[in-house]
Amino acid sequence: MQIVQEQKCFGGRQIRYQHDSNVLNCSMQFSVFLPPQAEQSPVPAVYWLSGLTCSDENFSSKAGAQRVAAELGLALIIPDTSPRGEGVSDDENAAYDLGLGAGFYVNATQAPWKQHYQMYNYVLSELPALVEAELPLSGKRAISGHSMGGHGALVLALRNPERFASVSAFAPISNPVDCPWGHKALGAYLGNDRHEWAQYDASLLLKEHGCTLPMLVDQGEADNFLAEQLKPQALAQAAEQAGADLTLRLQPGYDHSYYFIASFIEDHLRFHAEHLASH
Repeated sequence: MQIVQEQKCFGGRQIRYQHDSNVLNCSMQFSVFLPPQAEQSPVPAVYWLSGLTCSDENFSSKAGAQRVAAELGLALIIPDTSPRGEGVSDDENAAYDLGLGAGFYVNATQAPWKQHYQMYNYVLSELPALVEAELPLSGKRAISGHSMGGHGALVLALRNPERFASVSAFAPISNPVDCPWGHKALGAYLGNDRHEWAQYDASLLLKEHGCTLPMLVDQGEADNFLAEQLKPQALAQAAEQAGADLTLRLQPGYDHSYYFIASFIEDHLRFHAEHLASH
């Protein structure tokens, strides 16, 4: 992997890398924040998955997470939201919710998407193996994300609890088998078999398999997507049925924006730091 850009940040390093992905069959960029503690010894990492239309740069430039990550000694690993580049399929109507910027963190099985859109395997396996081999990381991981990325974080953690100490999300798409965003993306990437969709639905996974990981979810009550797309009540009901350790906080007056994320990212990083320390 090669450095594309680097800045000093809160005593640490904010770096953008480029590498050739064997899983996605294209060149990818991702961002990393290494706290100052990484100069002395390997540090744990929080993986951040962004939402629709985003790249790896949205969180690193808008969330204001580096200050707290530097204090806590946490690395931040921030992948892109989809494969990109010449030859990578996009929606023919240039829709924001399918194709480039909208990988949905699934392994696509349908043409033309399956050649490149394997974001689940990329985030679960290829990217951690790469950064843990090349950077001063301890191998301890937590995962978080926003909206589509919150969906991805929850699904990855619920299906692979042994790989993470904790999971959190901001305004996640909690029940994609029952919302327009999910219908469109899962139908395109996975086909019409809804049994295939269920393996990427956090509410269904939680209801069926439970979860031993601590989970923190923040949802703004003024979010325009709350009722139609996000459905946190489905996640809460599944957690209650499964006896899972979910803290769901409804935040009055907050919407779906990065102002919401910036307001509560410190809580999430401190949550992860606590569980990474004891993991």
